[in-house]
Amino acid sequence: MKNPTIKNSIIAYLGHEDSPDISNPIHSTEVAQAYGFKGPLVGGVTVWGWATETILQALGEKWLDSGWAEYSFRQPTFPGDKLSIQATQNNSTNNWTIEMINEFNVVCVTGEVGVGNAPWEKEFIKPTSMTPKSEIKTKPSLSLDETPKHTDWNAMQVTFDNELASEFTTVKQITTNPLFIGESKIAHPSWIAGWAEQLMRHNFDIPTSMHTKSRVQHRQSVPEGTTVIGGAHILDIYERKAHHFVNFDVLLQDSSGSDIAQLRHWTIFKIATEEERAKL
Repeated sequence: MKNPTIKNSIIAYLGHEDSPDISNPIHSTEVAQAYGFKGPLVGGVTVWGWATETILQALGEKWLDSGWAEYSFRQPTFPGDKLSIQATQNNSTNNWTIEMINEFNVVCVTGEVGVGNAPWEKEFIKPTSMTPKSEIKTKPSLSLDETPKHTDWNAMQVTFDNELASEFTTVKQITTNPLFIGESKIAHPSWIAGWAEQLMRHNFDIPTSMHTKSRVQHRQSVPEGTTVIGGAHILDIYERKAHHFVNFDVLLQDSSGSDIAQLRHWTIFKIATEEERAKL
């Protein structure tokens, strides 16, 4: 008997202006082509967010407040790509494997999702500092040689209000799901996942970056009006195939100190140029 499978599809879109003046210009045509890509890269958490409806079909709404996900980006996704989103239940568990495959049969994203505590959830390192600090005007650059490992970054605070929620679900992550746009709306899981890159830019001057992998453990959903505080702890910073990577853990809490989610995030913070890649 074949394992249960759920299939959906979507046409990829940017979810923001195609301009080099955005916070991460690798998601613009001008800058992406300068790095040798055929067009603007769609942001990783945006792409992963398109799997949300498929995951909810597989695991139900409980995934939003007590579920987990681990996913990796194997190939870029470009606006106009037709993505097939496929969830397949695993043999020995209630977990599901997620694949996002474009029209050329290229697997762009692979992942696994489940309900309850993830197999790796005890590996997270919580930052000791969760006091929000304002973004400084002159931020340092991330550096392989000068950025210390195993330290906390400055925390930041955001209120998930109606204006933010509405803009997010009509532009960034377009959805008609009443869970995310209704009167009792909660934050979309891609808004939760997006905190990692925001925290990195809250602390450092990052010209461009490419999200490569994430682990997310949801602890509770985020209703409209919730004040969210996010802190981060850097684990590693390294070079691979001429790219410079950073790996860090994120803790999200509400104003009462209750955990909302924990994330482990891998991203390229200095993308190798075509010339640098050609030397390998």
